[in-house]
Amino acid sequence: MRHLLCLGLLSASLLGAAQAQTLRWAAAGDPLTLDPYAQNESLTNVVNGQIYEFLVARDKQLNIVPQLATEWKQNGPLQWTFKLRPGVKFHDGRAFTADDVVFSLQRAKQPTSQIAAYASALGEARKIDDLTVEFNLPQFNPVFLQHLNALYILSKGWAEEHKATQTQNFASKEESYAAFNANGTGPWIVEKREPDVKTVLKRNPNYWGQIEGNVQQVVYTPIKSDATRTAALLSGEVDLVLDPPPRDLDRLRSTAQIKVVEGPENRVLYIGMDQGRDELLYGSKGKNPFKDVRVRKALYYATDIETIKTRLMNGQSSPTGALMPSPLGSFNDPEIEARLPFDLAAAKKLLAEAGYPQGFEFTLDCPNNRYVNDERICQALAAQWAKANVKVRVNAQPKALFFAKLDKLDTSAYLFGWGGSITDPETTFTPIYRNRGEKGVGEYNRGNFKDDELDALAAASSKEADPDKRKALIKQVFKRHNDQVHHIPLHRQYSAWATRTNVSVVHRADNWLELRWVRVAP
Repeated sequence: MRHLLCLGLLSASLLGAAQAQTLRWAAAGDPLTLDPYAQNESLTNVVNGQIYEFLVARDKQLNIVPQLATEWKQNGPLQWTFKLRPGVKFHDGRAFTADDVVFSLQRAKQPTSQIAAYASALGEARKIDDLTVEFNLPQFNPVFLQHLNALYILSKGWAEEHKATQTQNFASKEESYAAFNANGTGPWIVEKREPDVKTVLKRNPNYWGQIEGNVQQVVYTPIKSDATRTAALLSGEVDLVLDPPPRDLDRLRSTAQIKVVEGPENRVLYIGMDQGRDELLYGSKGKNPFKDVRVRKALYYATDIETIKTRLMNGQSSPTGALMPSPLGSFNDPEIEARLPFDLAAAKKLLAEAGYPQGFEFTLDCPNNRYVNDERICQALAAQWAKANVKVRVNAQPKALFFAKLDKLDTSAYLFGWGGSITDPETTFTPIYRNRGEKGVGEYNRGNFKDDELDALAAASSKEADPDKRKALIKQVFKRHNDQVHHIPLHRQYSAWATRTNVSVVHRADNWLELRWVRVAP
């Protein structure tokens, strides 16, 4: 009996140790794809970023550090040379070489890639030898290394073997091999992928780098319901929730076995409007009201952002007038950051001047599992705009459907968010502020507005080498965009993670969970 008791205690001890090395985490949505170029979406990037790696990465303070490249030098304004890390293997055992870098850049430039604008800004990659690669740029790039941090490195041989040389066409619902399977050099290997159910990662036993944490297995479960997500954390079913509901934060902070790690996030939420079509797809028929700057400005005036901050976000947001993820990107300029005031009378006056004294109707597309309180923000805006006689139907969908819809410009108005680790305006200006064009330019201009003056200013700022001249151009870009109200900026959301007290994480301003830094104590 004593022998059996000891065996039982030993089994329990081993089970506890195994559980301590498994991280179970959750968020509202699910990674959209394992093809790292097909969707430039935060949670998708976070998961893919555990499997695939970059030439340069971000440390805990968001500084650029070596990853698959060990060193680099700039040979002139239009050329960079990188030395690659020797001895690195992909998960299937293939050696990492310069061929994979050249291939990855070419694949990332394809029309179906959502990082095509960043990849194109890197120029052309040329193999010097197996462990040396040279980048030749078409024009000066002031944020070259930051752009390089967006280029996940894929195995050329693996992609060719599995007919995955083309980036998945997510908008057309293509089911490519790379969308469900992965082969990176990173610290985590995909063990199981069940979309919208579960994604399981296991530690890479042959990882070239250091893994600071003790986690051996990672289980991610999407839990759409706010209440269910919170309940799963409180019961111990999950160890970490990446997006706890703001209304639950006070409760979680006061719970003995829970801790909340939080801070402002580099992410701005905004409203986009169809300014390209002559008639709205989803709204009042006749002329498109969003083509008139007075209408766009009227909706801006009718937006009570402070009420959204206090009553909906529980203070967990920073209202802004700049369509930039971080105030650093607008150089903390009060003129750029200033919002139009909430002024319902001004909104009604502008609508009457534009020929809509009785208002008009349109559908507002919105995700319901992507941003903090996303659907509720859309509902709040609909209620506020109704006071200006504008009738809004909120169409809230899971992000997989929502993003595919916007990829095809199948929208009349939409809620969107933009953010990440880069605070420089370039990675906002080229994809969002510019006219839609080739090589990813204007890819996220989903309202399809055409503003040649804004486009020219943004293009000039993206290649200006003189810092003072570039700063002046950037300010002109912000002014032109804000004057024309091509988007309605809302707020920068805060990111709060809630964990069990035995879980240690590193919280970054880009809301990136780096699994190799996580520790789970017994």
